Amino acid sequence: MNFSRHRHTALLGLPALALLIAATGCSSADDGGSAVVPSPGAKVTGLCQNLDKVLPKKIDGLDRNDPEPRSALTAGWGSPAIILRCGVERPAKMSDQNALSGEVNGVGWLMEKQDDGSYRFTTSLRRAYVEVSVPKKWVQRDGSDPLVDLAAPIKKAIPEGIAD
Repeated sequence: MNFSRHRHTALLGLPALALLIAATGCSSADDGGSAVVPSPGAKVTGLCQNLDKVLPKKIDGLDRNDPEPRSALTAGWGSPAIILRCGVERPAKMSDQNALSGEVNGVGWLMEKQDDGSYRFTTSLRRAYVEVSVPKKWVQRDGSDPLVDLAAPIKKAIPEGIAD
């Protein structure tokens, strides 16, 4: 009789064990991470939704791997993820004459090297600000390689001009 009680206990433990294994199997260390979702006005949100529709499946050879929470205003590639956020606020350095900036395939960018060796790029002279954060792991030279693959979709979805 003792055997049957132990067997019953063991059987009750199996669903819990299966649930634990399933939950562990569903989580991944190779995820897109997390990103704060911007909250722009309706006009900019529409532009960002259009951008989301034309973003590439790969940038710089890295597969799309969107961050949590999922949003049409954010996207990611690789792990750790290169994160794109559309509809961000204008960076304070955007008006700084000494800020590093450049152009990649017709899209202007403000470039900010971060203390941890990563880079943050923000579009300039577009109707919505698009920010791209490149983790140190993916930085080659100045970190701008992913911008090459993002230039055409940004030009297609975000018209030139000054963001509101």
